[in-house]
Amino acid sequence: MIAIGNDHTGYELKKVITDYFDEKGIEYKDFGSAKVDASDYPDFAKAVGRSIQNKECDKGIIICGTGIGISIAANKMKGIRAALCHDCFSAEATRLHNDANVLAMGARVVGPGLALKIVETFLGTDFSGAERHMKRISMLEED
Repeated sequence: MIAIGNDHTGYELKKVITDYFDEKGIEYKDFGSAKVDASDYPDFAKAVGRSIQNKECDKGIIICGTGIGISIAANKMKGIRAALCHDCFSAEATRLHNDANVLAMGARVVGPGLALKIVETFLGTDFSGAERHMKRISMLEED
């Protein structure tokens, strides 16, 4: 199950992604925003993050204008590794090396066609499991 959330600037791009999920039969849970009225990105980052923390969802996608603010908010949560990706190389590398569990994107930065390719890459790439990467990930969890 994929958790997806957005602020008001990410509403249209989220709609493109959820339409794609519907077409492909990919299960997701939509944490909003369900409108284009002004909203606060930390609320949606936290909702997506909590769904991963409580194992309701396996991975998440979060969207705001640049992807920066929403990724910062998500990365403050224990166990959440949100990666801001605006290209397929970064989406693949962050899954392979960082075992990122949340993809962040900026709706004002990336268009719908590229966004779908990034989503496909992120969701379709497994963590390498290499010892050096596992060590680094565990270091992220330390205080």
